[in-house]
Amino acid sequence: MAVIPTSLEQIGPYTLSTEGAFPLSTDSMLLGAFASPKPGSRVCDLGCGSGVIGLLLLSRCGNLQITGMDCNADALHCAEGNIARNQLSDRFLAVQADLRDLDTLPNGAFAYAVSNPPYFSSGSGAIRTAHSQAASEDSCSMDQLFQAADRVLQWSGRFALVHRPERLSDLCCCGRAHHLELKRLRMVRHHSGAAPSLLLCEFRKGGHSGVQYDPDLILHLPDGSPSPEMKAIYHMEG
Repeated sequence: MAVIPTSLEQIGPYTLSTEGAFPLSTDSMLLGAFASPKPGSRVCDLGCGSGVIGLLLLSRCGNLQITGMDCNADALHCAEGNIARNQLSDRFLAVQADLRDLDTLPNGAFAYAVSNPPYFSSGSGAIRTAHSQAASEDSCSMDQLFQAADRVLQWSGRFALVHRPERLSDLCCCGRAHHLELKRLRMVRHHSGAAPSLLLCEFRKGGHSGVQYDPDLILHLPDGSPSPEMKAIYHMEG
């Protein structure tokens, strides 16, 4: 069970503990800024961890209804603590659910879904972190993730996620196999001229082919300092 946190992160108007869950990361921050649910929408965070993405979405649009799902009891306990700490129990619900068990997921209950999923295929040599289970598709494959998104979304619902550039073709093929068509794409680069390091993607259930390309997100200026957009995403002053 997660222990009482000794330190907290500040995310906009909210505070966040990641004790017992995956640490706060740039990819979650970027996804929280990229995702665009309509005001009043019901939103599902597939693999919510500490609840950071739900907090970020609520900081931008307070009348969303967020449901975070995770199968990890420690991460879920952390999310519940963050919801209580920020007095969001009327807008944010955390539930224990295994995304691989479709029968336990509500069918067509949400207008929007988000996920910061495992990036690396099973057995990948790229996994070298203390949180390797969360980084590996051993815990939830890309196919299982898209099946879950297809299950929980209503027709024309949208699904936003962050992933690795080298998996783009896999994402497109897997999405289309589960009625989810890529409709919006943004490349993330550490600095201008660098190769993309992350992808921000939005799919639509039942959508037709055709992709909107958003301007690249540049994280750092030539001198290494954070770009203005990066500062805005992290709620930095100055």
